[in-house]
Amino acid sequence: MAIVAVTGAAGALGRETAARLGAAGWQVVGIDLGQVPQDGLALALSGVDLADEAAMAQAAGRIEQELGGLDALVNIAGGFAWEMVSDGSVATWDRLYQMNVRTALITTRALMPLLRVKGGAVVNIGAAAAIKAAAGMGAYAASKAGVARLTEALAEELKDEGVRVNAVLPSILDTPANRSDMPDADFSRWVSAGQLAEVIAFLLSPSAAPITGALIPVTGRV
Repeated sequence: MAIVAVTGAAGALGRETAARLGAAGWQVVGIDLGQVPQDGLALALSGVDLADEAAMAQAAGRIEQELGGLDALVNIAGGFAWEMVSDGSVATWDRLYQMNVRTALITTRALMPLLRVKGGAVVNIGAAAAIKAAAGMGAYAASKAGVARLTEALAEELKDEGVRVNAVLPSILDTPANRSDMPDADFSRWVSAGQLAEVIAFLLSPSAAPITGALIPVTGRV
């Protein structure tokens, strides 16, 4: 049975993706700084600082020791902040880089030796804002643009080793947090966590074998 690691597994999209992949027959490893629900997972790794190389090296060791390897990785962990450039904080730019780019970089580097054994697949969570940033989205969009460039660079580096690397670029996800922040919005126009999880599952599947280095918009009707 194929094994997939899902970061950000304590969050709404992480939980939905883990459940969707589990239903498809994957053994799922959930990784997060927060508390990862154990239900349905082959391995739950909580309290892992994904931006710390030593912490992720330890997590990789546990995956290899307890499950014997890894076939795929989904980098979901990240964060968001709305802040104008003119009166915002430089610290926000640093924080979003850490949360969105560094976590994906450190996690992928730590798990790459396992993925290289059989050839694997990586899916990163980018953002539609990485293509066109709106006011207040500068720090977030820049960090997600970094995820896009990381995806492309890794795809080129690893294509001859049989490891595919792609990213999905969602707009607004229909999550409880986003509904709370934007109560007057038309939620039907947003992308549900389940819909995005379906796209992620496709990119990990044999049907997506010819696809690598792709940045795929998943924007609903936003």
